[in-house]
Amino acid sequence: MTESQRTQLVTQARELFQALRNEMWLKWKRDLPLEELLFDRWERAQSLGFGTGASIYHNSYVYGDVRVGEQTWIGPFTLLDGTGGLTIGSHCSISAGVQIYSHDTVAWALSGGNAEYEYAPTAIGSRCFIGSGTIITKGVTIGDGCIIGANSLVLESIPAGQKAYGSPCRVVGPVL
Repeated sequence: MTESQRTQLVTQARELFQALRNEMWLKWKRDLPLEELLFDRWERAQSLGFGTGASIYHNSYVYGDVRVGEQTWIGPFTLLDGTGGLTIGSHCSISAGVQIYSHDTVAWALSGGNAEYEYAPTAIGSRCFIGSGTIITKGVTIGDGCIIGANSLVLESIPAGQKAYGSPCRVVGPVL
């Protein structure tokens, strides 16, 4: 590629970015990075086999066997570890920066690499809200209709219909 061709391509890319940026601002009052302007969250969710109407941001990580129900929103900068199996129900809101794990390497690290990684399925029911920055560890089940507050560390399962928050996460009462 010649320097002139490169310069022309860069100019076209910048023009495209500006046009997409302006369109997003006019429609939604949002200013997003280029990758989020270029890629469709719903198409990505569909390509991952998630339920109808689910969406996942381009800058989210997905590992292993992750199953997501209909109309679930997976926010930006999330990590979904399904190496031990991860299920998220329908109509959930998984906020920005949430990390959900189905494995850990604690025994492996403490044994100097002699022990195996540990895996356990993790599940989030339907109609759940998981607050920003929350970490959910392997083997946890969160029942249907739960609210987990922002920046919580969920080490134990949460029964259906409960509000919980904190580090470590504790149930504080029913949602309604």
